Amino acid sequence: MSAAERAEPGLVCAFAVTRTPPGPSALASVPGHEEGGPLRVLDAGGLYVVVQDVPETLFGEQALAERLNRPADLERSARAHHRAVEAATGTGGPEAGGAGAAAGAAVVPLPMATLYRGDRSALRAVDERRPVLEALLDRLRDRTEWAVKVHAAEGSVDAAPGPPAGPEGSGSGSGGRAYLSRASARRRDRQEAHGKARTEAEAIDAELRRHAVAATRHRPQSERLTGRRTPQLLNAAYLVENADRDAFTRALAALTAEGGRPSVRADASGPWIPYSFARWDEEPVPETGRREVPA
Repeated sequence: MSAAERAEPGLVCAFAVTRTPPGPSALASVPGHEEGGPLRVLDAGGLYVVVQDVPETLFGEQALAERLNRPADLERSARAHHRAVEAATGTGGPEAGGAGAAAGAAVVPLPMATLYRGDRSALRAVDERRPVLEALLDRLRDRTEWAVKVHAAEGSVDAAPGPPAGPEGSGSGSGGRAYLSRASARRRDRQEAHGKARTEAEAIDAELRRHAVAATRHRPQSERLTGRRTPQLLNAAYLVENADRDAFTRALAALTAEGGRPSVRADASGPWIPYSFARWDEEPVPETGRREVPA
C-alpha cells in the first residue's frame, strides 16, 4: 500500500466511548487499523470518543463488505478494533491483553466497523445516544466480563458412535430383536448422559450467577468452531464487580476443577472489557439482583 493511500482522508472509524480520555501514550502505542491514521480522541462534552481516520477507498460500504467477508481480513480488523477499545481504557498497548480491562476506565465498546463521515457526524451520533451511553458507563464502572464455556466431557455417550451394524438378517428373528434392544439401550444411555451433562452445565451457570451482577448466554458454538467432538452446552458471559473478583474466581476454580463434574468440562477466561453488556443499540441485560455471598 502506498503512502498516499495510507494518508488518504475519508471516513472516521469510532471504537469506544468513555468519560476519561486516554492519555497520549496509551494511544501512541496502539496502531488501530494498519491502513488508517493514528488513534485520536473527540470531545463530545463530557464523553470522549476514540476514533481513527481511515480511507474511504478501503472502508467504504462495498470495500468493507468485501474485507469482512475474507476470514484473514476479518480477524485482522477484529484485532485492530479490540486494541483500540483497550487503548480507550487507558491500559492499551502491546502487553495489555485482556487483564488491562480491570484496571482501566469504564468504556462502551462500539460495534466493529462503526464508521462516520467526519468528526461532526460521529459527535452527533454520540449526542443522540447520550442518555444510553451515560447509563451504560455508570453500569460498567468497576466491573469486568468473564467468559465461561461448558462442553460435554470427552468420552461421554453424547460423543460415542452409534451401535455397531447388526448381523446379516438382523431385521428378523431373535438376532434382530437383540440388535434392536441393544440399539434402544444405547439410545437411552445417550439421552441420559446428555441430560446429566445439561444438568451439570445449568448448575455451573446458577452458581456463577450468584457471584455476578448480570449474566447473558450466547448461542453455543458448533463443533466445527470449537474443534471438539462433544457439544457445547453453555456459552455464557458474566458481569462481575471488581471487588467480588476473588469470590468469583474461587467459584470458577471449584467448578472447573478436574473431576469435580465428570459429565462436563468447563473453560473460563477473563477479566475482559464487558462487550457482552455494553451494546448501545440493544436492551441492557438485566442485573441478577443477587444476594451477598460469603467469601
